[in-house]
Amino acid sequence: MNNLQSLNKPLGAFLEKSPLLHKWRALAPRERLALGWLALFLVVVVVYLGVWRPVEQNRTAARAYFEQQRELHAYLQSQAPLARSLQGKPVVHLDPARLQGLVTTTAVQEGLAVERLDSEGDGALQVSLQPAPFEQLLRWFGVLESQGVRIDEAGLDRNADGRVSTRLTLRVGS
Repeated sequence: MNNLQSLNKPLGAFLEKSPLLHKWRALAPRERLALGWLALFLVVVVVYLGVWRPVEQNRTAARAYFEQQRELHAYLQSQAPLARSLQGKPVVHLDPARLQGLVTTTAVQEGLAVERLDSEGDGALQVSLQPAPFEQLLRWFGVLESQGVRIDEAGLDRNADGRVSTRLTLRVGS
């Protein structure tokens, strides 16, 4: 209690010397009331803008993220039976020596023209294709994948006529 009184005295003396307090006392009661309401309004605005609004924005963002994650969860749950059915399928094993023949055969079947084939020492095959429609390439990629071929690297360049030039590094999938 003594500590509080010892702090109160210097604070009171400081306030008595303050020009702001003298101006406040010189105001009419009506002006003091108006300034009091203005101060209350400003406190409410600062609390709203500094506390309430950021909390509300974060809550809205969190709710949107939650809904997005809920949709993702529902999608994954709906795809779970498909994933389980694919889990038991046997993996296609392709002999690395047959990779080049498979690539050229399937490319011709899909209507693609191979420009260049280069075999690498580690069992990879670099393939360059003539420009072709992107849909054809996607179908061919699916055929290769179903045969056990993995695309390690792909370089696709779109040409002016809407076709795509393709450079691939293929390997036997493992």
